[in-house]
Formats: sequence, C-alpha cells, structure tokens
Amino acid sequence: IRKWKVRLSQGIVGHRNTEVSPAEGACCRSVLWASGGLRGTSPAEDMDVFLMIRRHKTTIFTDAKESTTVYELKRIVEGILKRAPEEQKLFKDDQLLEDSKTLGDCGFTNQTARPQAPATIGLAFRISGTEDMFEQLRVDPFSSPPELPDVMKPQDSGSTASEQAVQ
Repeated sequence: IRKWKVRLSQGIVGHRNTEVSPAEGACCRSVLWASGGLRGTSPAEDMDVFLMIRRHKTTIFTDAKESTTVYELKRIVEGILKRAPEEQKLFKDDQLLEDSKTLGDCGFTNQTARPQAPATIGLAFRISGTEDMFEQLRVDPFSSPPELPDVMKPQDSGSTASEQAVQ
C-alpha cells in the first residue's frame, strides 16, 4: 500500500508527520478536519506564512501561522538568538510591528509570504546597558555570486559547442 503524509499542527513552530494509507485517508481526513488537525482542508483554516528575519548579516528562515502575534514571533527569535522579546524590535519595510498584532494584521499572508519567496522582517536589538535605546535597523545585502567563467557561459545558439571549439 502506498503511503502519503498528512501534516498535523503541533504548537506554533513544530510540526509532526504521520503516515496514513489512501484507504484510511477518507475517514481520518474528516476526523482530523473536524478537530482542526489536518492542514489545507478547511477554507477558514489558519495558513502558514514563511519569513526571513534579518539583522546585519544574520538571516533566520522560519514559518508561522497568520494568527501568530508579533510577540510570539519574538519568542521564536528568542529561542534561536537567546535575546528576550523585550530586547527586540521587528520591522516590516522600516515600520515597527506592534507586539499585539497578528502577522496577518501586519500584511503577512500565505499569498505574500510563500516558501519560495518568504517575506522579510527586520530585527533590531536593545543596546546593552540601556533601558529604551535600540540599535538602528540594519540589514546587510546578500553577497553577489562571482561572474561565470567563459566555459560555463551560454554558447551562441547558431553553432554547437564542438563547432566553436574548432574555430
């Protein structure tokens, strides 16, 4: 029997996969859908958003739900970078994001924050030893790849590679 995967939601950041055969899928699908456990079946379901959180040369790729609050996203960052949410500011296009708003409220949807094109969120930290001073938002650009060597560049479409080698 060929198996296929059904993704079950488990908390904000973790996911667990379970195997279900196609024959079992019909009955399991309705039970999981009724319990809110099967992803991608309910039109009103909370959708995943895919994010790049950037500060200086650091980039964190993560996913969350549209209903995740900015504060909860800061908790995810805290788990990775070991800086408390109170020491973080998150930005969308240089605009400060409010802790109480959801990612959906901030404009991050499954249409604007896709796996192949994640949305960018800027991150700034509190300056050590201060109460309310934060560093300026700074996101360094990604490096550019080196130029392709001549042997790897596309050849003229009018002749083959062996013809060009003879010339």
